[in-house]
Amino acid sequence: MKKKHPHKKKVSFTKKWSAKLHLWFGLSVGIIVFIVSLTGTLYVFKDEIQNSLRKEDMYVKETTVSPISIAILKEKVSLELNEKFPVNAVEISLDKNKSYRFSYYEKNKKGWNYFEEVKINKLVYVDQYTGKILAVYDEKYNFFNILKYIHWSLLLNSEWGKYVVGIPTVLFIFMLITGIVLWWPKNKKARKGRFWFSWENVKTWKRKNYDLHNVLGFYASFFALLMSITGIYFAYPYVKNTFNLALSGSLEQPKEKEIKSPDSLMAKNPSVYDLTAQETRKRYAHSSSFRIPLNGKNKKGKELKNIPVTIYGEEGRFSERNSLVFDKYSGKLLAEKPHQKLNNAEKYANANYDIHTGSYFGLFGKILWFITGLICTSLPVTGFLVWWGKQKKQGKKI
Repeated sequence: MKKKHPHKKKVSFTKKWSAKLHLWFGLSVGIIVFIVSLTGTLYVFKDEIQNSLRKEDMYVKETTVSPISIAILKEKVSLELNEKFPVNAVEISLDKNKSYRFSYYEKNKKGWNYFEEVKINKLVYVDQYTGKILAVYDEKYNFFNILKYIHWSLLLNSEWGKYVVGIPTVLFIFMLITGIVLWWPKNKKARKGRFWFSWENVKTWKRKNYDLHNVLGFYASFFALLMSITGIYFAYPYVKNTFNLALSGSLEQPKEKEIKSPDSLMAKNPSVYDLTAQETRKRYAHSSSFRIPLNGKNKKGKELKNIPVTIYGEEGRFSERNSLVFDKYSGKLLAEKPHQKLNNAEKYANANYDIHTGSYFGLFGKILWFITGLICTSLPVTGFLVWWGKQKKQGKKI
């Protein structure tokens, strides 16, 4: 028979419903939170690990000889790989000791899962001085890319699969908020035992598990909120629009004006890509790298009227991004949009990925994000064990 507790303090309405929502949401999406947290955590140090493994392919011996024409290198890659898809783009480092990276990327929007959706995703490292292909990596089956798409859409089609992850992420945000409400102590005396573990006289694993969920969850929750909000920024347009409105006073970011080519009637200069690369190096000599599209299409598959070049300020980061637009026939510079001239919403849009992965805050940020990710991965497990322990305890009562 259950014992009555006449002197038991009444739980506040806020904490009562916070406990219910925390439990319901946790049981409903806990497994997805576990998967998304684990894959995100493993992805944090992707650049450091991958660059270490590919070090021999990333570097070349600089010579006094000028690099071979981009068009010739592109043709060489196409002939040697003999793919049915065209070379998509080339990324060129401002460090002359680093090799060129040519990429293939094509999508099938009708594919219901990641492996059907991505037709090809290959990265080709090429010595720009000799034309030698140093390595070819099939990024479609790359460990980190698969982790990324599990994290993004559970390997479902990226257009609608993002909601399969996005909805649980929104619920996880509510779980974090209700968790903080439940953690919050009523007075100073109760607060002492909430900030760290007091296991001197604790022998049961149930109590230790509860403390792990409670204490670690509290410390991780503030960083986890930032990680979750920056995650749903990618998935939901209304989240992005809210950021745009708050940062720049407009729901939408400024649309890029389409520049008509003044040289559209002339024959295409065979050195057009080399001219764009030369001008980019001159203007952004202290940047990390720049990307030139080579198949005449943007990421959505639409035809490009000109050649947009994206310049990255620092290696491994996308937040400081500059852009140049060149005529696709003559290679003349038509427009320039440096990072400094972007409005706050545009700057944030470029920085959101870096904030989400922790790279925006350097190595310290990545370490902190990694630890937070591990804690977030553990929360569904420790939370379930807390619930399971209570269920077993109630089952024994008569």
